[in-house]
Amino acid sequence: MLTCTNVRRSNTVKVTFALPADEVDQPVSVLGDFNDWDPAAHPLKKRRNGTVSATVEVAAGQSMRFKYLTADGAWFCDPETDTVEHDEYHMIDSLLVV
Repeated sequence: MLTCTNVRRSNTVKVTFALPADEVDQPVSVLGDFNDWDPAAHPLKKRRNGTVSATVEVAAGQSMRFKYLTADGAWFCDPETDTVEHDEYHMIDSLLVV
């Protein structure tokens, strides 16, 4: 689940990356061009609403490439994202325009 919320009196958007907690059996992080693909920057944390999530704030109008990374090294795209693009390594990334 991806949610985007405009930040008042700002040209930024809060993007929340969330996955159902019952589908996640190990630590997961969201990595992307917004955090230099750093696995330690945005680990998903368990929430009371039954999800694991992380929120980032980015400039409005920006396109973001991202993926999830599990603790055991498995990469996967966001299941809610319809659009993916190939990067220079011929990998598929999720793409979100905020």
